[in-house]
Amino acid sequence: MTKELSKKVTAIRPSGIRKFFDLVSEMQDVISLGVGEPDFDTPWHVREEGIYSLEKGKTFYTSNFGLKPLRQEISNYIHRTQNTEYDPNSEIIVTVGGSEAIDIGIKAIVNEGDEVIIPQPSYVSYEPCTILANAKPVIINLKAENEFRLTPDELSAAITDKTKILILPFPNNPTGSIMEKSDLEAIAKIIIEKDLYVISDEIYSELTYKNKHISIASLPGMKQRTILINGFSKAYAMTGWRLGYACAPAEIIRQMMKIHQYTIMCAPTTSQYAAVEALKNGDADVIIMRQSYNQRRRFLLNAFKEMDIECFEPFGAFYVFPSIKQFGMTSEEFATRLLQEEKVAAVPGTAFGESGEGHLRISYAYSLDNLKLAMERFKNFVEKLRNEH
Repeated sequence: MTKELSKKVTAIRPSGIRKFFDLVSEMQDVISLGVGEPDFDTPWHVREEGIYSLEKGKTFYTSNFGLKPLRQEISNYIHRTQNTEYDPNSEIIVTVGGSEAIDIGIKAIVNEGDEVIIPQPSYVSYEPCTILANAKPVIINLKAENEFRLTPDELSAAITDKTKILILPFPNNPTGSIMEKSDLEAIAKIIIEKDLYVISDEIYSELTYKNKHISIASLPGMKQRTILINGFSKAYAMTGWRLGYACAPAEIIRQMMKIHQYTIMCAPTTSQYAAVEALKNGDADVIIMRQSYNQRRRFLLNAFKEMDIECFEPFGAFYVFPSIKQFGMTSEEFATRLLQEEKVAAVPGTAFGESGEGHLRISYAYSLDNLKLAMERFKNFVEKLRNEH
């Protein structure tokens, strides 16, 4: 073939996370702290419901919007956690993971040349999804001194007459930062004044360790301009089931459904039946997992403190984002040497945007035993670097 492939697609870099972990797959005895995947099995009663649906032959397409009982349970869940009402018939769509919801949410709103504000460091898909939708990403580099929260001044400075969407990625991957109610109220005023849409990625909403998560969609005037995105991967340890959802005004959901209909048809049927059970009877499982994550979180923070490594306290998700600037190396150099010399895998902060330089993302979705061994190796590496200087 002589005709070239899509310039837009070929110009997009592969995920920095996956690129780095190609190295890991070729090594033995590596302790990996890199993948954001719970080490818990999906709760048995949830798995059982999926198995039961298969045994009963419930293997057919569902509605493009998703199973009606699942949309009803999603509506019930948002009501009880956020005191916000979504009509299960017209304001909810079930997707293949939260990632699909992000993609079709952006595509349903933007026109060519519109601007999408993306605070970074953040999840790797926002920027490429924006580019693939023919919109322009506008990056806000969040600051460690602000605990990587989005401030009103930062938001105001990024807005132009072409701004259409603000991505709100909290609780945040990779930093673990959160936005409290007062933070959200401050930026909501600007969002309403400038007439912006918000895509609020709340996939880690159940994993907070300070205050209960507040959705920006629950604030006055915000539901009608917000796409609330969530899913089952993190809170319910259902990563491989590939199930997420979006809640938004009916007109937005109708447009998202068109893209979903022509590219996906419907989310996996078995996963949807399991998710009904997760929402109905999974609250106790979430509490147990959250308590375990919190124990691991405190362990890592204490370990870094003892090593004299700066790390702000994250109150969400299951990541810490320590600074390695004192060693005079790039994040990629540090992570590569840590892997090669001590066989501990962590993700360079730059995988999540240029503002992640000087940091590592370390996931604590791993057993405490693994974390303890990893921190012993990390300490050895740090002492070696200090002796070099």
